[in-house]
Amino acid sequence: MPDVSQLYEIIEFTTMPDPLQNSAQDSSPADADAPVHLFEVAFEVCNQVGGIYTVIKTKIPHIIEHYGDEYTLIGPYYADAAALEFEETGPDRDWMRTLADKIPGLHMGRWLVTGRPRVILIDTSMYRERISDFRFFLWKDHGIDTASNMEADLDEAILFGFATSELFELIQSITTDASLPVKRVAHFHEWQVGIPVIRNGRSRRPIPTVFTTHATILGRYIASNRSDFYEVLDSIDADAEAAGYNIFPRFGIERAAAHSATIFTSVSHITGREAKALLGRAPDEVLPNGIQITRFQAMHEFQNLHMKYKERIHDFVMGHFFPSYTFDLNRTLYFFISGRYEYKNKGFDLFIEAMHELNQRLKKRTNPPTIVSFIITKAAIKNVNVTALENQARFDDMRTLCEDIQSQMGSALLTAAAHGHIPELNELLSEESEVRLRRSIQAFRSKLLPRIVTHDPVHDAEDAILRHIRHRQLFNQADDPVKVVFHPDFLSAHSPLLQLDYDEFVRGCHMGIFPGYYEPWGYTPLECVASGIPAVTSDLAGFGSYAMENIMLSRSQGLMVLPRLNYSFDESLHMLVEALEEFINLNQRERIELRNRTERLGDLFDWTRLIKHYFDAHTMALTRQMSAP
Repeated sequence: MPDVSQLYEIIEFTTMPDPLQNSAQDSSPADADAPVHLFEVAFEVCNQVGGIYTVIKTKIPHIIEHYGDEYTLIGPYYADAAALEFEETGPDRDWMRTLADKIPGLHMGRWLVTGRPRVILIDTSMYRERISDFRFFLWKDHGIDTASNMEADLDEAILFGFATSELFELIQSITTDASLPVKRVAHFHEWQVGIPVIRNGRSRRPIPTVFTTHATILGRYIASNRSDFYEVLDSIDADAEAAGYNIFPRFGIERAAAHSATIFTSVSHITGREAKALLGRAPDEVLPNGIQITRFQAMHEFQNLHMKYKERIHDFVMGHFFPSYTFDLNRTLYFFISGRYEYKNKGFDLFIEAMHELNQRLKKRTNPPTIVSFIITKAAIKNVNVTALENQARFDDMRTLCEDIQSQMGSALLTAAAHGHIPELNELLSEESEVRLRRSIQAFRSKLLPRIVTHDPVHDAEDAILRHIRHRQLFNQADDPVKVVFHPDFLSAHSPLLQLDYDEFVRGCHMGIFPGYYEPWGYTPLECVASGIPAVTSDLAGFGSYAMENIMLSRSQGLMVLPRLNYSFDESLHMLVEALEEFINLNQRERIELRNRTERLGDLFDWTRLIKHYFDAHTMALTRQMSAP
């Protein structure tokens, strides 16, 4: 078993190994001086769904720096999402006017993010009456039978896929328009946009394509249902498993896209291994996900942000817990886990078990610190729980009252000081204010235990996270050093509970814990590191394996890569709890120093360093297409 003291990592950046030996021979530039137009296609363009949205959005400035205005993003048009992030300006080039004249349902404009890239959004509702024809051609031309699966997400992928295929057919027919370079490459993200990659192979004028899998759909299903996924990966019958999970059409699209693409890529080596086993093609290139780093002029600036947002979390904690009992906020640490609600894949099971074990250990201490552990994910909910909401409202009322009294006392104190008199407290606090304060305190008190969940779930009794919390009796008793707050909704500064956006919440915490079992990349620990917050990832996460492969490991540098590959659940649990105890034992000065070291790690994962892998993949696609017979 590894020495836990060596699990806090990362100090020196090393060169990333070539994912495949033949990458170099494909990446030599073909007519390198000629301009290239990049098309990038994803469901997450102007549409925040998951991690791919973050990937695309954060790298845009670096893509534009490289390609200039020869860059166009393509995605589906959803009116509600577009209203927030899309400015419709119409076509701004001749080739776009050609598309607008001949293809229905196109919305052209700019994405309202840094760089304001050109965007074409396709309204798939304009094609809905052709869905039967599209399904037929998918079966006739590519052997993908979708008749047994009529799910809405599959329909959307089919509609968008065929509409985008027609778009590229027309784009590739434009050969004499000076506003569109002859050299073009198209980059597609995930199975939802796989159909244009497949159809491109039948085109008379195929465009060089890059297809990136951020996670195989079959791998996600199997990993969530088997604890030996990585042990049996190479012997899995992919067709049988896909049929068993009733996802064969989506799996078929993903596999066909992987084989049809000029260049096939994945986001990590661990996902590349998965793709080779389940899709039958090893990636030509690995494209690690970067992040846009916010740099500060002085080290104390990000420490000040930690203090600012920690105080906001303090406010929530006082409103949530202090009606029942109190504890010392100066001796309280905030841990959290977040991500898509995949109980086993994202490591929620290991996190809750670690909190239970940590609670038992801390109970044996004299005067232990308090740990408030947050679980942030999106689950089916009815509404914010009334009790949780009322507690926060009463706390807000108490704060407003205290601010009023503070103002009154300040004026009285100043008057007394001007008279050369140092007053007693009862001289400053009026009888009326004292009565109001006593009433507020009385209204704030409760005999109930603090709730373990902030909302009312639709499936309370069946919810896996709640079942595990209740099984381990993490009920927020007064003598429990470890408290649990399950927040089954996205964070927002407009929420009546935790009034913080996610990135603000991260900065206010002390540690993010993400011990995932299936995590093709994993932005959450990377976001922590970039914010100067120590984090835990696992060696089964793409980010974790990337860190282990490319960075020389050192002690106490703010990132722990938890061993899970070839270790049992209990062994990983033991190592995690040991590391958490080690972190808890740090004093305040040591935690500040650790945050300083952690924040410096962010530069190692900036897009400035990692974007070159995208450019290499695009060049490989152009070169390979030109050399094809």
